[in-house]
Amino acid sequence: MSAAKTIVEVTVIGKDRKGVVADITNFIFKNGGNIEKISQNVVRGLFGMQLEASFQKADRKELDKGLAELADRLKMEIKVHYQEPGRLRKVAILVSREPHCLARLLHGRKKGEIKAHIAVIIGSEPALKSMAEDAGIPFHAVSHTDQAQAEKEILELIERYDADLIVLARYMRILTPNFVWRYPNRVINIHPSLLPAFPGAYAYVQAYERGARIVGCTAHFVTEDLDQGPIICQESFKVSQADTLDTIKKKGQELEAETLFEAVRLYLEDRLEVYWGKVVVHDK
Repeated sequence: MSAAKTIVEVTVIGKDRKGVVADITNFIFKNGGNIEKISQNVVRGLFGMQLEASFQKADRKELDKGLAELADRLKMEIKVHYQEPGRLRKVAILVSREPHCLARLLHGRKKGEIKAHIAVIIGSEPALKSMAEDAGIPFHAVSHTDQAQAEKEILELIERYDADLIVLARYMRILTPNFVWRYPNRVINIHPSLLPAFPGAYAYVQAYERGARIVGCTAHFVTEDLDQGPIICQESFKVSQADTLDTIKKKGQELEAETLFEAVRLYLEDRLEVYWGKVVVHDK
């Protein structure tokens, strides 16, 4: 694909109804766009569609206006995100209380190991606020116990900071399809096991209790199916007879930080593509 092109991502969310796909795709064609990717899904009456189109010359004002009119007519939510050539991409990091993954990302950015602007850090609690402040990055605590309300606020923040990539750096809440569908293959998570084994939050405990001899972690794109998204990177270490649950956790956390960082680096270098649910890593 030509580097001069502008990539426009269009996300549509709302009550399922006929004609939505045709209306959106026709609008793209009429405005000179070429559709590169499109996917759609319906869960319990909620329709979600993601479309990626390329434009040799994108008139943002006309596209925004036309899609806003479509959203009003269809009574659906339509979001637009532009990937402009040469622009430094913006990253939003979601955290809870564990600092190791966030620390590695901040260190990598400071050392120039990744080229991106960490635009905002959002916490499910304020535990890591001081790390964000020390790095000069805006921090917002979104601690609503109601996940729908929390996601609503997080979505508003991500839109405000115009994030290109969302990184879950041990964010200990499950994102709903209503959130995930808005950012197809743009949300990266780190999971403390070699998926698909040991899903959920207590993977190290499960591995220890079942006497696992190899323990690892998985960086993957997030989908509406918990811990089932396309795998980007996996790393592991051997468990010795002398290891305890605490030593396994310590080794695992160090590996998590490096594996998540590697996945983010590959994404920012445009080396990842998803085909039929599988990630392909391209050479530099």
